[in-house]
Amino acid sequence: MTIRTILVDDESLAIKGMQFRLEQHDDVEIIDTCTNGREAIRSIKTNKPDLVFLDIQMPGFDGFSVVQGLLEVEPPLFVFVTAYQDHAIRAFEAQAMDYLMKPVEEQRLADTLDRVRQRLTEKRGVEEVSRLKEVLAEVSPEAAENFEDSGDDAPSSNRFEKLINIKDRGQIFRVDVDTIERIDAAGDYMCIYTGDNTLILRETMKDLEKRLDPRRFQRVHRSTIVNLDLVKQVKPHTNGECFLVLDSGAQVKVSRSYRDVVARFVH
Repeated sequence: MTIRTILVDDESLAIKGMQFRLEQHDDVEIIDTCTNGREAIRSIKTNKPDLVFLDIQMPGFDGFSVVQGLLEVEPPLFVFVTAYQDHAIRAFEAQAMDYLMKPVEEQRLADTLDRVRQRLTEKRGVEEVSRLKEVLAEVSPEAAENFEDSGDDAPSSNRFEKLINIKDRGQIFRVDVDTIERIDAAGDYMCIYTGDNTLILRETMKDLEKRLDPRRFQRVHRSTIVNLDLVKQVKPHTNGECFLVLDSGAQVKVSRSYRDVVARFVH
């Protein structure tokens, strides 16, 4: 898989530095470089890259304006690159894939590219399935129906997030999903509990569930999701309910309507 990439920065030295760092990654192909925002929009619309490394602080047309100017087309993945830490929150609000500080650290860049590869693999897999369904619908409608019925039942771990960016208290926290113990819903806000922290995420339970692997993260109550890997004990309760005791010692009630989740612990 080749990652077709455009670099956007008004400083030529910054572009050369990023080119040098990306040379270490054989699957990254730099297809264009741009020195201002308007040039970047034209190039992105013409070349349709997979990934854009985008400077934020540019004269006239900044990085956020570039994203705004691409709302009518299918956008690439954006990684903002800047020397200004105070742009981080706006970067994630603009749905950036990641945010890198200048000078860019090699390991930080490698981590970002791993996430990009994961997202592109997921996207291309969905596109391949969609094309296959279209072909099947033309040559064998019956086969297409069977494919539709059976294709989405088995979740792939590559489809789900490994890291979740959470804006809380004016900061961006990068949370490894493996450390999430449980999630409680409060309207359109989620309380994310890790081993040593509690963070607030503005997102609905339904949308958050789509980002987490259901083989590990299961709803055990109308407003609670639990990481099943961190359950160390099941305590029966009255009326068919029970409590799950988590690694931290926290106890979470499992309502009767979700008791099938507990069945996997009792064999």
